[in-house]
Amino acid sequence: MRLALITVGRLKDGPERELCERYRERAATLGRGLGLTGPEIVEIPESRGRRADERKRDEAAAITAKLAPGLVIALDERGRSQGSDAFAARIAAARDSGTASLNLVIGGADGLADEIRNAAAQTLCFGALTIPHQLVRVLVLEQLYRTMTILTGHPYHRA
Repeated sequence: MRLALITVGRLKDGPERELCERYRERAATLGRGLGLTGPEIVEIPESRGRRADERKRDEAAAITAKLAPGLVIALDERGRSQGSDAFAARIAAARDSGTASLNLVIGGADGLADEIRNAAAQTLCFGALTIPHQLVRVLVLEQLYRTMTILTGHPYHRA
């Protein structure tokens, strides 16, 4: 199963990008033995629309164009929290059922359009706190790596 992180906005060079790349590489290495490829990071430019609804609509169209057929999980402050074991189980179940791709989606500064959240099989959040997008990206990639460690029985995850 192909893993993709589709995100609005570019991550500048610096410690966040380095941390993202570290977790992406770790996940990719462990994932190969689990039948998982990626995660690929797909960056979509932020909309230049004047109003929030216009920006969300533009970004939703760009996100939709990048979605591969398969499971879509949206990351949004209105989502629900989920433990790492349950997240790993969801990914394993999708892989085992023959799902071609897992698309994890992070919206822009205005959030995700309703159509993206409605199209997602699941909407997750990392808690009630407001978290900058660059840190959400780090958290998603870390959780993908943690998923790989859970599925392989690696000691990184200590439940």
